[in-house]
Amino acid sequence: MLIALFVLFFGSAFGAAVLRLSGWMPAGLKNHGELLQPPTDLRQAQPFLADGRAYEWNPAERTWRIVVAPPRPCAAECTQLLAELDKVWRLFGHNADQVEILWLGPLPAGAPAQSGVRELRDDPALRTMLPRSEDPAGIPLFVIDPNGFVVLRYPPHADPSGLRTDVARLLKLK
Repeated sequence: MLIALFVLFFGSAFGAAVLRLSGWMPAGLKNHGELLQPPTDLRQAQPFLADGRAYEWNPAERTWRIVVAPPRPCAAECTQLLAELDKVWRLFGHNADQVEILWLGPLPAGAPAQSGVRELRDDPALRTMLPRSEDPAGIPLFVIDPNGFVVLRYPPHADPSGLRTDVARLLKLK
């Protein structure tokens, strides 16, 4: 009986150690975007809104940001991405006021006004600070924490539900 208890206790601890050392993590704990190590610091960058006013990072508000840096000529793909991001923003519900979508450059022509989207002036310096923003496969997305650090990158054509899941988890952090 004592040997069975020993095997049961230490066997499960040994199994957990093997799984941990092999790099396995439960699917519910993995993020869908690429975690940037180290995160890119945008605090010194001074973005401007389309109307010319400075965009302040203001960490006290605890606002998370989703940044889109589309290529200059962007039409159908940008319109579809804008609709998907609007849907994601609306699904945050009562937490939507803690998330902003920042669109770097002009919105696509004919795009309807989206409530959660803020248009930033296209700034080449800010664009170069975003890791691998010029992706030939499409438009990547970035998540910026309330302090102004780029913490997650989503590849082009990433599933918007993964973005929503990750940001919803981040919103729970205090």
